[in-house]
Amino acid sequence: MDALADLDLRIAGCRACPRLVDWREEVARTRRAAFADQTYWGRPVPGFGPPDARLLIVGLAPAAHGGNRTGRMFTGDRSGDVLYQALYDVGLASQPTSVAVGDGLELYGVRVTAPVHCAPPANKPTPGERETCRPWLVRELRLLRPTLRAVVALGAFGWQATLPALAEAGWGVPRPRPAFGHGVRVGLDGLGGHGGLDGHGGHGGHGGLGRLELFGCFHVSQRNTFTGKLTPAMLTEVLSEAAEAAGLK
Repeated sequence: MDALADLDLRIAGCRACPRLVDWREEVARTRRAAFADQTYWGRPVPGFGPPDARLLIVGLAPAAHGGNRTGRMFTGDRSGDVLYQALYDVGLASQPTSVAVGDGLELYGVRVTAPVHCAPPANKPTPGERETCRPWLVRELRLLRPTLRAVVALGAFGWQATLPALAEAGWGVPRPRPAFGHGVRVGLDGLGGHGGLDGHGGHGGHGGLGRLELFGCFHVSQRNTFTGKLTPAMLTEVLSEAAEAAGLK
């Protein structure tokens, strides 16, 4: 098993945050009426995408009846409908829909993850839960270091979680840390000679990391997409620019 697949398995077994464990399991037991005949995943949701991804998309947390139900990031909910349609339009996904594990969806050079891997009540993880979950994101970033060239952070929460994780994973983050905004782009240089642990007992540093481009984008939440704060064109524009920066276009 490759290191990233092993990390995904370890994430799926995490029970570190009691409030999130109780909520995700309660949702899985009671279920939504529309999905009453389905067995919910009800565990932490790992990242989705190839282990040699050049672009990483960082969201917020799985939706209670989306990722928490299907076991895959942004799968089976309205936010995922918007995101994967845009990825398909940019040429980074094999199909425009993400309904369930095994539906044939493949991502090309892009991986999707979140700073909090469990569905939170009211879609609002606490800062403490974000910090508890951060080592998983750091390890994921370290494992992606050989190929990763761009990151898109969806929303202020994702942005605030991604910056310290990138710093811990070996990229130089400016101080003061850049503020979130839709369309913001920040170039981060890899720190030469970084030799941090890769989360599996080995060292991930190999002399120095390549430059990484970080992009801010409004989150694909229903609140943003229904009100027009984030339009499909706005999302496609950011993803296209990030794909180009990652060498995928």
